[in-house]
Order: sequence, then structure tokens, then C-alpha cells
Amino acid sequence: MRSPGDILLLSCYELGHQPFQLASLLTLLRQAGYAPVAVDTAVETLTDETISRACFVGISVPMHTALRLGEQIAQRVRSLNPDAHLCLYGLYASLNEDYLLQGTVDSAIGGEYEEPLLKLLAALENREPISIPGVSTRQQNSKPWIQRAPFVVPERASLPPLERYARLELNGEMRLAGYTETTRGCKHTCQHCPITPIYSGRFFAVPAEIVLADMRAQVKRGAQHITFGDPDFFNGPTHALRITRALHQELPDVTFDATIKIEHLLKHRHLLPELKDNGCAFIVSAVESLNDEVLQRLEKGHTSADVAEVFDLMEQVGIALRPSLMPFSPWETLESYIELLTYFEAHHLVEHIDPVHFSIRLLLPPGSALLAAPGTQSWLGVLDAAAYTYRWRHPDERMDDLHKQVAALVEKAQRVQADPIETFYSIKALALAASGQEMCVSCAMQSYGTRKVLPHLTETWFC
Repeated sequence: MRSPGDILLLSCYELGHQPFQLASLLTLLRQAGYAPVAVDTAVETLTDETISRACFVGISVPMHTALRLGEQIAQRVRSLNPDAHLCLYGLYASLNEDYLLQGTVDSAIGGEYEEPLLKLLAALENREPISIPGVSTRQQNSKPWIQRAPFVVPERASLPPLERYARLELNGEMRLAGYTETTRGCKHTCQHCPITPIYSGRFFAVPAEIVLADMRAQVKRGAQHITFGDPDFFNGPTHALRITRALHQELPDVTFDATIKIEHLLKHRHLLPELKDNGCAFIVSAVESLNDEVLQRLEKGHTSADVAEVFDLMEQVGIALRPSLMPFSPWETLESYIELLTYFEAHHLVEHIDPVHFSIRLLLPPGSALLAAPGTQSWLGVLDAAAYTYRWRHPDERMDDLHKQVAALVEKAQRVQADPIETFYSIKALALAASGQEMCVSCAMQSYGTRKVLPHLTETWFC
């Protein structure tokens, strides 16, 4: 287990970033005397030889797309190397462990995965029975390990160069982009969020010196921009500002982006000018919908009026707001979906959002807080374990049909790199057609007016 390649760590997808969940684990394993090999299959080739020589294979699955790709790789690993211990770790490993452990996977780890994974390796190395808090196997289920992790500076030297990943497009310039996290977990419990059933409102702050050292190392490797990947950068606003101040003081030309809740942008509006001065290029916020019933059901902590206020606020401050959406849920109506599209059009905000967001449908993984919400049984179907979600049907079948059409349109547009404005209006044409109305896409495009050029990452967002 101590020879180079005995431990193989794999990443499949981390939103176009250099994989943080490999980098942090590489440091800890090497400190413990192991010699892991890491492969990011999103940008690298995973060879049969690499798989065959491994005794332990750990696959990072922090999100739904990563799990879908990770399970495919797990099947390949199992066919080539049936004796290797195969472990999936990350948020979606725990949520789907009952299904995963029935098939190719030997163990699953969620929450703060580093310490349980190290103990798992020690048990395998010493040929001891696996009975480790945080590690689920076919013989033993364990709750996710939600204890403070041994934070270390991520080891990035052996990962692919930043040139292989998404870049920031800013004022016509392409900048290499790095990635780090200042906190783990989230203090909020939005009902649809996969973090909620794992962390239950807990979060941990990563020491500022660790975050700064990680950013410094990435800048030395060419990064001119940093994405703060926290579920909410303002879970600890004082911590966040301390880090951005230090970043700007030491590396004043480096820009950054972060994800911040609408309610936090309003509550801490007095901090936004300083965030701008420290180099903030844009902020992502999980708006989800402009239908207030949807927002209440999801317990988002904001209203549609709050969203409008934040758009105005961010315009005044000079930071671009890039909302993420989930417009297909049991409570969204065809009318409110059309109103959502009309809002972005009427306020000249189409450039603020990637078209894929208008196609996102509610996912209900095992353990989702929404499963216990009142009224759920009226639309909830059976668990489709292989798809990692419960099936559900919209009360208005037009919405299910519309989702299929929009998803297919967006997928095709992404594949051929279609004009995002044209894609937006094609989506609106589909929505209007579902309600018996017509529109001229080319006419709408001509009347939209001058397009904004906003800072954004070159990787289209997927969950």
C-alpha cells in the first residue's frame, strides 16, 4: 500500500476546476507516508495499467454529475482490477451509499472524508476488520463524519496544469483560474440542497493561513483569478473579508468570484464595496426561482422582491450577479416560468445567466429534506436508485413536457456553441408555445438591444 500507484485517486468533474478534493487528500496521504497517484479524468486519460496496479481506488463524487461519471469509472475499475478496494467519497457517496454498496463499490464516505479515509487505508493495510465511523461498507452503515477535518495546504504540483481548466473571461482577456474553499458545509438548511441532509446546518472555517497558502501556490502556477467554492462565502463574513483583504494586499492583480445567498447580500450590503475593491469580479447566487411559493417551499430565505433588490444593489456596487436557477419543481407553474423568462428579458439580464439554468429540474436524492415536507406524496414517485434521485411528476403535465424540450434544446445549443441570447429566446418560444402562444425568435433578438459583456468562467455550470 506504500508503493507509488498502490493508491489511486480519481476525479471526474469539479465544475471545470482543478480538483480540490484530490489536492487536499494528496497532502494528507503523503504526510502519512503513502505515495498516491491522482488522475483527473475530466482532462486526463486513465490508463488500464494505472488501474491494474492499484490496491485502493478512491473516486471523488462531490456532486450529481461527478457521481454519474464516477460510477461508470468504478465499473471499469472493477472489471480490470477486481481485487482493488473501491471507495467513493464525497457528498453524493453518502447520499447514495445504499445503492452503490449493492454493486461495484466496497465503501462510501461522506461529510469530512479525510480522517475516515485515512483510517480505512490503515485498516486495509493492516488487514483489520473495517469498523470505522464515517465509513459505510456492505457489512456496516455509518453516518457521515461531521467533525472538523485536519486542514492542510492542498498539494497541486502533481495535478494537471491550470491551462487545462476553465478560465475567467474578463474584458476580452482570458485569465487562468484557480479554486479554493474557505469553509466546509453550510449553516443554512435549504430543503432541496444535498448539503442539508449531510451537514444539518453545520460548517467549518478553514484557517486563513491555509487558504492563503493554497491561493499563493496557484498564483505561482499562473492563476490570475480564484473561485471561492464555498456553498456560501458569507457563512462567515468576517472570515471571508479577512481572506480577501489579505489576498488583495499580497496579490492585488488577482480577481475572484464567490457564491453568496441573496439574503446575505442584503444583510451584509455594507461589505460589498470592499469586496469589489478587493477584486471581486462576480458573485453567484442560488436564486432558484422568482415564484414566491417555490422559494417558501425550498426555505431559501429570500423572495422575488429581494432578488430584484439585489440585482439593483449589485449594479450600484459594480459587481456582476450571476444567478443559478432551478425552475422546474412541483410548485413552479407554466405561468411563473414564463414570468421568469420575461423578467430576465425585460430587465436586460439575459447575459447574466447561462442558458442551462433554465433547464435545471429538482433532484431528490435519498435523504433529501424535501421527502418529509408536507404535501410531498401528491407528486412524489419511486426512488430511481440508479439515477440517484426519486422520480416525481409535475401536477401540470405541460411542465414535464416543457422540461424535456428545454433540456434537449440546451444540450444541443451547448454542443454546437450556439448564441446564448438565441438559445434564451428559443427557450421562451417553447414556453410560450406550451401555453398556446407564439413568438418570433429573430424579432426578439433584434429588439433586445446592446448586449452586455460580463465577467464569467468559460465552463458552463452543471450540478
